[in-house]
Amino acid sequence: MTNALSRLLATNDVILADGATGTNLFNVGLQSGDAPELWNVDSPDKIRALYQGWVDAGSDLFLTNTFGGTAARLKLHDAQNRVAELNRIGAELGREIADKAGRTIVVAGSVGPTGEIMEPVGSLSHADAVEMFHEQAEALKEGGADVLWVETISAPEEFRAATEAFAMADMPWCGTMSFDTAGRTMMGVTSADLANLVETLPNKPLAFGANCGTGSSDIMRTVLGFVAQGTDLPLISKGNAGIPKYVDGSIHYDGTPDLMAQYAVMARDAGATIIGGCCGTMPAHMRKMREALDSTPRGPRPTLDQISDALGPFSSASDGTGDSAAAPERRSRRRRRRA
Repeated sequence: MTNALSRLLATNDVILADGATGTNLFNVGLQSGDAPELWNVDSPDKIRALYQGWVDAGSDLFLTNTFGGTAARLKLHDAQNRVAELNRIGAELGREIADKAGRTIVVAGSVGPTGEIMEPVGSLSHADAVEMFHEQAEALKEGGADVLWVETISAPEEFRAATEAFAMADMPWCGTMSFDTAGRTMMGVTSADLANLVETLPNKPLAFGANCGTGSSDIMRTVLGFVAQGTDLPLISKGNAGIPKYVDGSIHYDGTPDLMAQYAVMARDAGATIIGGCCGTMPAHMRKMREALDSTPRGPRPTLDQISDALGPFSSASDGTGDSAAAPERRSRRRRRRA
């Protein structure tokens, strides 16, 4: 299937994605507990500004403001009957910004987890999950998204349900999981597990990888875990801007733009093709990442020691796959160095 993202993947050495949605919207008035998706209708100019900020910073791809756009998530805000409207408009606003950019910008329809636990551990059935994801996928498609982008997933069952729904919508897709517990997702999936899972899917993604998690060091180690599996698919790395800290009543991320620039280059050299930021990542970070990717020649694949020296300590001694279990504990105690 030929589409905007597959064309970029065929011609670009690296693709710069976007940064954080929530962090940036909180900075312009979103309150804790609010549904960002409602702003697609209630504050469309703020969503246009969010998207425009990524384009101006040099991103080639940005995600729509639809992360919590399933009926299960919107039900928390009594908006479960507005799935089609909120997702369609979220994508339409993105299409509007992308189409006037003067260069190819990929609009990726963000699809987050349902927030429910799937059978057999929980009560959400495969059929119900597929139905919810399909409803969201069709709305994003109608709004003009180039590609669907399922992210921050923890359970393989939910990942499979989303991909089945995307096939029903006849849309290309990308997918990421969040590895935040000693190199594993909340449901115990490792980088090796995800790489193997993707190979079993009847409709493979255009790219897959990791987002969110803990810090940039940990997501780099996860990327190396994907590479070690020998996958031929492009890899995604969307790491947080450092480590979250509670300061003066709110969450702040300690990753500077210069640190994220280092991360972007190392992620590329490690094997990632689509590189962006997640929580805490602002346009200022993205501008530095763009500049660094454009001006720094490709180098050798970084080692774990080089990653921890440049980006800071790992949060655990192992990435959970077993191969790195022997990584010295000293790596988690090194002082962080900043550019």
